[in-house]
Amino acid sequence: MKQSQKVQGELIFGLHPILEVIKAKKRKLISLYTTRPEPKGWQQVVDALGEKKVPIQYVERAVLTRMAETPDHQGIVGWVMPFVFKKQMFEAAKYPVLLMLDSIQDPRNVGAMLRSAYCTGIDGVIMIRKGGSPLTATALKSSAGLAEHVPIFLAGSVQEAAQLIKQAGYTMYLATFNGSNVMQVAFKAPLCLVIGSEGVGVSKSILKEGIAVTLPQRTKDISYNASVAAGILSFLVTTKIGLLSSSK
Repeated sequence: MKQSQKVQGELIFGLHPILEVIKAKKRKLISLYTTRPEPKGWQQVVDALGEKKVPIQYVERAVLTRMAETPDHQGIVGWVMPFVFKKQMFEAAKYPVLLMLDSIQDPRNVGAMLRSAYCTGIDGVIMIRKGGSPLTATALKSSAGLAEHVPIFLAGSVQEAAQLIKQAGYTMYLATFNGSNVMQVAFKAPLCLVIGSEGVGVSKSILKEGIAVTLPQRTKDISYNASVAAGILSFLVTTKIGLLSSSK
């Protein structure tokens, strides 16, 4: 087969990532792979597809495990067109609250953060190509597929992202150990909440580019998991500026 004839796409796995790809309608679902008998939740996929015709291949579960490179596929694997990233930096008027993943390396943390971003009403997410985990099938699975509904801009580096954020008129709030107590901070949009990497936290090169904020914890010699901190902070920020309310 000639290079120009090869089908471009990527593999995803798990019930919810498949369902959310169908619901989001942002990228084409090329084919599906599952088992006989069909796994639990398969009827939800059938219902979501409706009249849409997608080729379905029935294979052994071991085949799915080899395809996904993990047994955590719930008996469903899909081949889809590549994720569609935002081509230009967010506009402050349209996307007033952003979350930046500063070189997050664990794809499960990436997925959990994207899930929290969607649930808490974050308008858009910035991921970093250099030093950060890409948006893998594992990340999509960890997001329960909700990453499909989150606008994501992929910056080349942390420094590039910080520069674009400031040029677009956002104030950066950096999650660190030595900042102002987040409970006492009066967040103002447009803003970008920055969560640092699992090992070293927020990159030193951008520490002076924004306002340092700290999530209270029991003692100073411990720390939250990066994705847990992102979830808590995203909720606090969007609640404080009125994006979330008890009526939603």
